[in-house]
Amino acid sequence: MTVSGGETVLFWVLAPLMVIAAVGLLVVRRAVHAAVCVVFVMISLAVLYVAQEAPFLGVVQVVVYTGAVMMLFLFVLMLVGVDAADSLTETIRGQRWIGLLLGAGLASVLCGVIAQSTFPPPQGLAEANAVTNPVALARVVMEHYVVAMEVVGILLVTAALAGLVLTHRRRIGNKPTQRALAEAKIAAVPTGRHLSPLPAPGVYAQNNAMDTPALDHTGRPLEHSVPRVLRIRGQQREAAELLTAEQTLVHRELEGPDDPVPSVGPDSSEGETR
Repeated sequence: MTVSGGETVLFWVLAPLMVIAAVGLLVVRRAVHAAVCVVFVMISLAVLYVAQEAPFLGVVQVVVYTGAVMMLFLFVLMLVGVDAADSLTETIRGQRWIGLLLGAGLASVLCGVIAQSTFPPPQGLAEANAVTNPVALARVVMEHYVVAMEVVGILLVTAALAGLVLTHRRRIGNKPTQRALAEAKIAAVPTGRHLSPLPAPGVYAQNNAMDTPALDHTGRPLEHSVPRVLRIRGQQREAAELLTAEQTLVHRELEGPDDPVPSVGPDSSEGETR
């Protein structure tokens, strides 16, 4: 198997980006950003799988790991929440320096192994892909690695259940019934609590907006019908001004346009003929 120029360019473009994303997983402070870095590495790895004539592994990498596992991880992060200040708290003195030294030692060992290793040309790839790559891979997995696949499935199900357990919160008290909620609302009536929902903002002939108060059955404006934010900002409009403007408009419409005054005199016939 020979490597084409396109595969070489693809590798040297994606490999540095994958390394940067992997380093970003260690240095970013927010867990969501770390998850995004992992997603980028997984997608890039899927692209490399496809380039190496392993399309089934590439699709599985995107669908299973990037699409399912990482989305579940992000979903748990959004529900549980991770405080950035908690991750910066050092519970054991000197653990960061110890971690840096161990990481540097591991990196030097890996670099030494990679420098002394040799990569012979792959063999048997044509035979493995003779019946298409997914079929050949399915035979190997279901014949030799069935137990390993079942164990991985159990781990994934356990991770999903763990996410549900972490998002579950126990109630401090008993769940209130409908009768208890109704009695609490009635008991709060003397303090100004309304039994019915708050009225909607006013609807008038020339105005229908959130800043206009509604009117009760006696014609008085209901101040609590306007949202609290608008009342605090002083953007509430007075109902009296709107009603006065509408009454003025109604009077004008009832009076109608001014009638032309008929002319009386010798020129009146001429005006009529015209």
